[in-house]
Amino acid sequence: MEKLMFIQTGMGIDVHGQNITHASIRAVQNAINSNSMPGIREALPDQDLNNMKVNVKLALPADHDNLDEEEVKQAIPYGDVKIEKLDGGMMTTSGIVLEEKNDSNDQMYIVNASVEVGY
Repeated sequence: MEKLMFIQTGMGIDVHGQNITHASIRAVQNAINSNSMPGIREALPDQDLNNMKVNVKLALPADHDNLDEEEVKQAIPYGDVKIEKLDGGMMTTSGIVLEEKNDSNDQMYIVNASVEVGY
């Protein structure tokens, strides 16, 4: 990325099901859903939103290999999206196993996200 313009952070949780992709999507959505970048188009090359570069850093507590990066990328509406997986986040008890929610144990996954936007 030549020019970093915005950094947005968020947290996502999968309380039941131990799905690292669901928690990651929620973290990305939490980072971007309450932000607006009205001047970004004018700052981008050719004033094209598809020229935006987006680096998504995900701090994952477990199951790095189970992350569906393509599904996470769909949470970003524009630009060239790159995913970086880092150790971090948190696993903690949900206090209950709900088989109907696909729980294999009582762990909930908490993922932290940093979404960097520029060109």
